[in-house]
Amino acid sequence: MNETPNQISEAPSQNFERLATARRQWIETVLRPWCCAAALQELRKAEQEWTDIAGRVDPAATLWTWAWERFPDLVHPELPGVNETHRITISLAEGAEYTGYPDGRRSARGTLILLDTDACGQSQTHGPFSIDQILSARTTTP
Repeated sequence: MNETPNQISEAPSQNFERLATARRQWIETVLRPWCCAAALQELRKAEQEWTDIAGRVDPAATLWTWAWERFPDLVHPELPGVNETHRITISLAEGAEYTGYPDGRRSARGTLILLDTDACGQSQTHGPFSIDQILSARTTTP
């Protein structure tokens, strides 16, 4: 009997293992790097279809965290979202710089808000800044 293209002679468990491995590889070599480079408008389009693209995972923990990985000082290697524990200086495309601690709760869907204090100890909020506006982000000391 001839095999059709839909029939595979391997055991089903081996087929599934290959499928799972291929999907994980696609996520790491295609999807995650795409998130790291895509413009805000494209990221927001992807967010609408995220469960179809990436599976049943939280876009905040995957899509947006991967997008912020273009600025390594803004993310923690093991935690989702922006890292709130380090003071950051961001440089914007327009030439301005702002310093503060990322506000993880209010920084959402490709925007960043920084919290800091001025010389008099008064609270300051900077932003929101679009991921597209930011050229660089680096950890700074207080």
